[in-house]
Amino acid sequence: MAVSPQIPDESLTLTEKHALSFDVLSDLGSDIAQQYGLAFDLPDDLAAVYGKLGFDLQRVNAGHPRTLPLPATYVIDRDGAIRWAFVNADYTTRAESADILAALDSLGADLPRRRSSARA
Repeated sequence: MAVSPQIPDESLTLTEKHALSFDVLSDLGSDIAQQYGLAFDLPDDLAAVYGKLGFDLQRVNAGHPRTLPLPATYVIDRDGAIRWAFVNADYTTRAESADILAALDSLGADLPRRRSSARA
């Protein structure tokens, strides 16, 4: 799943526009981002740039135009423990797919193996 500070309509539009096969949830007010230590407030000069570029953060972020999250990727186990994380202040740098898949694979190694119920 993905989590965005945008209103649900914007998250749905994003999902449809890019034909995403996973849910995009809305974190209005960036409350979850704050809990993970990812939320930051845009300085005045950068907020002005966003405005000049046509980004209506006031509308799409439900009245929280200055608060944005750092992009982050987490692998969380069934008990809610973060088992792998990637965060970078440079929004153009994202987690590598191979690293995410390796982290997911490591969860499988930690799961108890099912015993075969077949008897000879």
